[in-house]
Amino acid sequence: MNTAYDFANTIAHNIVYVKPVAVADLPEDIRSQAQGAKTLYAVHRENGEQLALVADRKLAYLLARQHDMAPVSVH
Repeated sequence: MNTAYDFANTIAHNIVYVKPVAVADLPEDIRSQAQGAKTLYAVHRENGEQLALVADRKLAYLLARQHDMAPVSVH
């Protein structure tokens, strides 16, 4: 099949990446707000821009989906 397909308007355009971040690796001002957590979860665009830093993985996925984005886990 050689039919052109416009990928620009698909959900792949809205993929964001969710990755765990060790609180110990974060700047002091953020560590002081972590409330004892050892790990936070960052949500990033494909170009590496960080969109959010949240307390747990479930919240990261929920936040992404509420903004019409498709979250993918980064290991």
